[in-house]
Amino acid sequence: MPERKTIERARRDKRQGKAPSTQAGEFVREEIEHIREGKHGARSAAQAIAIGLSKARRAGVDLPPPEKGEASEETRRSAKRALEAGERGKRTSPKRSRAATKALQRESPAGASEAALSRQAKSAAKERTPKERSEAARKAARTRAHNKTGG
Repeated sequence: MPERKTIERARRDKRQGKAPSTQAGEFVREEIEHIREGKHGARSAAQAIAIGLSKARRAGVDLPPPEKGEASEETRRSAKRALEAGERGKRTSPKRSRAATKALQRESPAGASEAALSRQAKSAAKERTPKERSEAARKAARTRAHNKTGG
């Protein structure tokens, strides 16, 4: 279950009209913090991000599953299931929750290290075309200008 402050930050982002991916970023940040605190580990930075996104979907962030070809079919199915669980308010059974937690506790905290997150960011950026990167930068600049004027 995500912490209350995380849910409140995501709701604030939603009220401000920010994108679902920005709202979900709060949950990813929380997950990275959990790993660094030693609550559990992660095999990779990608796994830590995936856990955060899944929690966001379950908490009701309107984050669609990845498009066909963007991620594996298994990932897409899992994301769809998390989204549906969030809509229905379905809880994970205690036995499954415990099993997942124990499995993560066997993993190392290296997945949330600065180096691992940097590698993940670089590899994710490499997958984008120059046009996509340019468009994202332009959108960021627009948002910055918008926020400076007080909106």
